[in-house]
Amino acid sequence: MNPSPHSHETEILPLRICRADYSDPVHAGALVDLLDAYAQDPAGGGEPLGAFARTHLVQALAARPQAYSVLAFSGAQPVGLVNCIEGFSTFACRPLVNVHDVAVLAKYRGQRVAEQMLALAETIARERGACKLTLEVLQGNASAIRLYERMGFAGYELDPAMGRAQFLQKWLR
Repeated sequence: MNPSPHSHETEILPLRICRADYSDPVHAGALVDLLDAYAQDPAGGGEPLGAFARTHLVQALAARPQAYSVLAFSGAQPVGLVNCIEGFSTFACRPLVNVHDVAVLAKYRGQRVAEQMLALAETIARERGACKLTLEVLQGNASAIRLYERMGFAGYELDPAMGRAQFLQKWLR
């Protein structure tokens, strides 16, 4: 597509989806910048990453063998990020993978960027022997919920009489 000089359309180049190499400065910079953009989005809390996270995040992820990330590039432009952290299912006695962050730059949303990144994240989880993927999503993020449901995610429950699981947190400061 060649946008006219008066158009607000963006030319979208073919996407390249890859596992992030935390030792690659391009990947490291993309990861921090994309996570910062996500943090500043209302779905990410509306606040930029703190200086400590910006400075230490990639090194901290690289130090954790249970962590991996997936990046999406349109040409040289990083446009999407998925961060995953391996946990453990005691009931299945197998690893599970929590999809911790899913971020796509606003002008690239609606083009199945996240779907392609999540597909690679799932492939890596399967290679690790994981029994399932988990994630959390805000109730008001309807487009993300539609994506996750389309990809096979569903609310978690063991017994319908007990209801669905709720995600709770307690900050340790």
